[in-house]
Amino acid sequence: MQIFLGADHRGFELKNRIAEWLQDQYIPFTDFGAATYDAEDDYNDCAKAVAHAILSNREPDTFGILVCNSAQGVSMQANRFKGIRAAICHNPNECIETRGHNDANILCLASDQHTNDYAEIINAFIHSSPLPDQKYQRRKQKLDED
Repeated sequence: MQIFLGADHRGFELKNRIAEWLQDQYIPFTDFGAATYDAEDDYNDCAKAVAHAILSNREPDTFGILVCNSAQGVSMQANRFKGIRAAICHNPNECIETRGHNDANILCLASDQHTNDYAEIINAFIHSSPLPDQKYQRRKQKLDED
């Protein structure tokens, strides 16, 4: 398993707590920043870095985690790339659903909402699998069509 992690200034503190948790769980990860708090940074940069890392690493069980204030910005930016399926999840059930039905590969978290429950949400995301049903495969393929 490999996790690619990124956040803007609004997600900086939560990203660092997630990084510590991933270390404690012995889950390998790469932190794409922000490395320091910068109130002028843009969510676009970390989202692009994580999306590129996911697309260049075709190993199974490779996921991204992006954090910004609302999770909306990082989700919108990441989803601009073919092959990226970034999902905003607020609870473990949403993670199970989006992994099963959509094969989401990036979890987007809102730093203003997930101050204590992030571990449960991340666990649900990384330990869920896509469902093999043909309809879900078909729908996933349509996401990358023009």
